[in-house]
Amino acid sequence: MKTHPWFAAYPNSMYSTSGISNSQLSLLSSMRKPACLATGTNKPKNPVKAVLAGGIAGGIEICITFPTEYVKTQLQLAEGSQKFTGINDCVKQTVRSHGVRGLYRGLSSLLYGSIPKAAIRFGTFELLANQVRTENKKLTVMEGLLCGLGAGVAEAVFAVCPMETIKVKFIHDQTSANPKYRGFFHGVRCIVKEQGIRGTYQGLTATVMKQGSNQAIRFAVMTTLCNAYQGNTNKEIGLLWKGFFGAIAGAASVFGNTPLDVIKTRMQGLQADKYKNTWDCAKQIYTNEGVKAFYKGTIPRLSRVCLDVALVFMIYDVTVQFLNKIYPTND
Repeated sequence: MKTHPWFAAYPNSMYSTSGISNSQLSLLSSMRKPACLATGTNKPKNPVKAVLAGGIAGGIEICITFPTEYVKTQLQLAEGSQKFTGINDCVKQTVRSHGVRGLYRGLSSLLYGSIPKAAIRFGTFELLANQVRTENKKLTVMEGLLCGLGAGVAEAVFAVCPMETIKVKFIHDQTSANPKYRGFFHGVRCIVKEQGIRGTYQGLTATVMKQGSNQAIRFAVMTTLCNAYQGNTNKEIGLLWKGFFGAIAGAASVFGNTPLDVIKTRMQGLQADKYKNTWDCAKQIYTNEGVKAFYKGTIPRLSRVCLDVALVFMIYDVTVQFLNKIYPTND
């Protein structure tokens, strides 16, 4: 009699194959499969673990990549006659005036925000994805795009807009002759005192458009690449491949929505009062500076985002696997 693989793995089992149907044997066989790992895009994940892993990944990532974010923001804030001739000039002037630590001005605001931002992003994405994804069903590109869009809008409203507004004001404040913000909490108090809570939500429309398109593009590209890599199988995707796919997804989002990022940055700067709304900001940039102004800071943003997305997806996967070991669940 032919032995089923499940019994071959457990030769001392007290059970025999007689009287057991093929469906029952398949069920027994599935019990031998290892728990889901974070590296498969077709595997449902626990949203609580996604929130924890996303928060940890976001905090680590921003500490590594912040100088590129600082340079990008400075270049985007420059209007009319260029204050900086390029990326190197921006770095040189900053280090000359404020030392290397100057490249980390505003880190606290982004760090405080990056942890909940990534937590909300991955938690929302997994919550939405689990509604359409089962153990043996991969997300389609459209499903990945829509779930990513939902995740981007959620993180924009609950974390990114106030975080980005404070960050941009901090960086912009450093360019003035007498900076008035002495630190994160002092800056927040000043902004709220002068402008109210609304002062931390400047550029909300542009931020929602930017983050929504960001995550829609990134998760759609990640879904496409992961599905292509796996083909018709469920083979696990290695960590380096996940990072490589993340870098490509990040690059796609940069080329897809940098104009929105420039508009958002201007709407959140210290001179935001001169813009009536998002559309007026876009119109003024086009009229006064031309189309090229919508792509200011593309190169530093590209280097930051590619590294950012690659690191986040890699750290996220490692963290989920670690959480699965210390707190195993049926996800």
